[in-house]
Amino acid sequence: MREIKVGIIGFGTVGTGTAKILISQRELIKKRTGIDIILKRVADRDLERPREINLPKGVLVQDAWEVIRDPEIDIVIELVGGIHPAKDFIMEALKNNKHVITANKALLAEEGNDIFNLAKQKRLQVGFEASVGGGIPIIKVMREGLVANKMLAIYGIINGTTNYILTKMTDEGIDFQDALREAQNLGYAEADPTLDIEGIDSAHKITILASLAYGIPLNFKKVYCEGITKITAQDIAFAREFGYRIKLLAIAKILNGEIEIRVHPTMIPENYLIAKVDGVFNAIYVEGDNVGATLYYGRGAGSLPTGSAVVADVVDIAKGNGLIPIDFSEKLSIKPVEEIESMYYFRFTALDRPGVLSKISGVFGENNISIASVIQKGRSKAGAVPLVILTHRAKEKDVLRALQTIDKLPVVAAKSVFIRVEGQES
Repeated sequence: MREIKVGIIGFGTVGTGTAKILISQRELIKKRTGIDIILKRVADRDLERPREINLPKGVLVQDAWEVIRDPEIDIVIELVGGIHPAKDFIMEALKNNKHVITANKALLAEEGNDIFNLAKQKRLQVGFEASVGGGIPIIKVMREGLVANKMLAIYGIINGTTNYILTKMTDEGIDFQDALREAQNLGYAEADPTLDIEGIDSAHKITILASLAYGIPLNFKKVYCEGITKITAQDIAFAREFGYRIKLLAIAKILNGEIEIRVHPTMIPENYLIAKVDGVFNAIYVEGDNVGATLYYGRGAGSLPTGSAVVADVVDIAKGNGLIPIDFSEKLSIKPVEEIESMYYFRFTALDRPGVLSKISGVFGENNISIASVIQKGRSKAGAVPLVILTHRAKEKDVLRALQTIDKLPVVAAKSVFIRVEGQES
């Protein structure tokens, strides 16, 4: 029976889950694949921290280079996170003729081209199933299951923290800060939640999915990114009146040879399956030209779900699957967000006077924006009421130009709010 020896760098949440699966499921994997996968070494700076697994004596070491330079290790699994030293570990492992597996979406999105180019030169494999969607096998789906399709669109709820926060705001009518505090108390959000709530984590992940879908180089800097910190309970309530739910959506689509890659709060029709994905769960909708619409759902994080994805890559590499790395050399342009077209939700804080709607709709008309629906709440002793408008499809640059004018109108009492809307026009 063939043996494959692996080493892990990073023994935190995902590293612990990966080690646990490799040890506990060793016989099952051997039976299913005919390959004995042996965890030879685990490296972590902290050797004393209590963990849920006891490794065999001599397996846990402090020096990552012991893993990378061990001639017996075939596959190096990088699970330390961040850019450096993670990139240094991976590049050195490849130079030492070892296949690499990583769950590091930030590293791949920002520095991945260097890694994949070196792997291609060395004819080595980089496994990254765990970088997007936790235990959802979305990378394998796109690389293999949908290989006969041109990818038309991807819509993903790919950050469990923000999805939990928006779910609490929707179900309980609470504001953002209260929902965030609850997420932190439950361990779903970090003490510093910036990467999640500002959409950066989702932007890293959609960068990877878009490059897989369209064969373009990884280009995180060109992804439009907007978080959920400005979403209010009021906007969620108005969205419900229109028949929508608000989700932080990561979007990649191709139109007329140009690619859109963006992350932002999005209103989705409440009868869509992806709109029903709540709590910390993830879901990724992929539309192919032959297969049509497909949806993948599951836990997007966690020790064992993510560890399961890492081990799936180990098995694929051990079996010799996909040893020629994927190609990210297509030269397609990424459309600036100002050029996209979408439907839009607007909330204006308008003075309670006759003619306000006609003034705002006049500005819309001057900027090629057509109104689909209006909700006007009256009357207010404070003198200002919310005026909510849903539009037909419009170009973002026209929307931004219209808002510059509207926000200067004397009948508008506060900065206007807008949210992009996806779905079929009514």
